[in-house]
Amino acid sequence: MVSHRTGPRPEPESSCTGIPNRVSLHISASFDRSPSMRDEHGVMPPLTTTPQSPVALFLARDMVGAQRRVSRNPDFVRVRPGVYAAHEAWRALKPWERYATRVHAFAQVSPGTVFSHESAAVAHGLPIFGEPRDIHVFDPDRTTSRRFGDVAVHASRTDRAIEACGTLLVTDIAHTAVDLGRVLPPAFGLAVIDRAAQSCGIERLAQLAAAQRAARGRAMLRWLHAHADPRSESAGESVSRAVISWLGFAAPDLQLEVRCEGFRYRVDFAWEGGRIIGESDGYGKYLTGDPELTKARLVAEKVREDRLRRSGAAVARWDWSAVMRGTPLGERLHRAGVRQPRRPQHAMLATLGAHPRSFASAEPVPIPSQ
Repeated sequence: MVSHRTGPRPEPESSCTGIPNRVSLHISASFDRSPSMRDEHGVMPPLTTTPQSPVALFLARDMVGAQRRVSRNPDFVRVRPGVYAAHEAWRALKPWERYATRVHAFAQVSPGTVFSHESAAVAHGLPIFGEPRDIHVFDPDRTTSRRFGDVAVHASRTDRAIEACGTLLVTDIAHTAVDLGRVLPPAFGLAVIDRAAQSCGIERLAQLAAAQRAARGRAMLRWLHAHADPRSESAGESVSRAVISWLGFAAPDLQLEVRCEGFRYRVDFAWEGGRIIGESDGYGKYLTGDPELTKARLVAEKVREDRLRRSGAAVARWDWSAVMRGTPLGERLHRAGVRQPRRPQHAMLATLGAHPRSFASAEPVPIPSQ
């Protein structure tokens, strides 16, 4: 027996408050690229905002007489010129946390900056794929965009709503999502739009997309609006949905409630009324600081899957690697019996192969439960 989840999704809490559109912006040309750790990748977990820096930042100007010593001290790493973090704390950061720290470091040396694109996304809790290469800022007084080292200064003929998120000034979540939807690979853009739609609604995003005066990315925004679904609860689910479609499989139902052996389980994807079930694995939900609790969660998930299988359902599971390679996901869906009424869209599948806006290909990093 199956039923759709009913009732509205609780709106995520936000620490952002609206402010007037025109904000003074102080930009220096002496921008410098912060350290990159190219061998680690990550996807920022959903519903996680970073209105404060993930680690403590130290300003050299506040350490009278110590700047030279700090710059040569192996216990510190330079995040930006004049801004340092403890070396061990920096090394422990996940890719999206390193990026958030870089954004906050820039805000320390350039107060009044309005952040946009990925730099605003870290404050809003939108998905971040890999560690973005650049800091993105919006200058409402500029008529043309310009780059200073690793800082991209964006101009626009379309007004942007600006909010204060903790210590950061950022474009609001709707404008941030539309800006990213125009430039990200389509599956990643879909994850951003899905998440933003949970806060501001699909129609609000569609209205903003239609109001864009620049032609760049309009076709992509139309595709995103046609395929967005705020029922997706993680970036992995959103990207999976895109790849399932590009592989030519039938569209799944989302967040279906399946009843079996006296229990009710909500599944990520379902076909044929729950006869076929798909699960996008995000291992972070099982990890805790307590080994016994982690074991209990893994056992509970195994019991859940066994009950679903005993109910007669075929269960297909996949992880991020299978999604990004495409073929392994297709093989698992085939084995489960999912219909494939269309030919694969190879051109769209090829967009999974590169993400030039980040230092390395995106791969999820398990996030321990709090």
